[in-house]
Amino acid sequence: MKQRLLYSELAYVFGVLLMAFGASCMQRADFGMSMVITPAYLLHAKLVQVLPFFSFGFGAATFQGILIAVMCLVLRRFRASYLFSFVTAVIYGVVLDCDVWILSHVPSTLAVRIALYVGGMVITSAGVAFFFRTYIAPEAYELFVKNVSEKYGVAVHKFKTGYDIASLILSVIMSFCFFGFGVFVGVNWGTLICAFINGTLIGWFIKLYDHLWYFEDGIPALRRVMP
Repeated sequence: MKQRLLYSELAYVFGVLLMAFGASCMQRADFGMSMVITPAYLLHAKLVQVLPFFSFGFGAATFQGILIAVMCLVLRRFRASYLFSFVTAVIYGVVLDCDVWILSHVPSTLAVRIALYVGGMVITSAGVAFFFRTYIAPEAYELFVKNVSEKYGVAVHKFKTGYDIASLILSVIMSFCFFGFGVFVGVNWGTLICAFINGTLIGWFIKLYDHLWYFEDGIPALRRVMP
């Protein structure tokens, strides 16, 4: 099969849109969210009680800012490109809040919730995979996985699985600390499933994209301003 051209800038757009929509689908399904986004959701769920403006998207951008700071400590370096990653997080947060509002009007029958959960998990993985095929700064989650896995020479999909499991553990701890021991908010059986198969799904989508497309820059000047 002949590969087709896909501009890396479009890969960035697809990544943001798919990740935000996938996360909002899983939030609406309420079977447990992706462990990657659950810490941000818990931050939102706790702070919105005293700060009404602290939306899910706001929580996602805030948590990613914290993650970027942690990454700098692990890598022992800071680059201006990391700030572009935070800009991506803000854009993602805005799109996420819009998607959450739209899906709030979708019926919450069991069949619909199952479809939203499965679809959300697959769509999120497809979105993450696009970020690995663009030069534009991805979200902090993908930036962390990409940079730290490269530093320590670990395959991306394997490191992603480990990162997901660590996020699951963090989510449980945050839920207990924020809402009481034994109380699970945003964490459920669906979260556990994601923790073990999300990395594999992302690896599969990366291979699929490379089979379907070859990626080139549509705006070379934009790459030059990216640190």
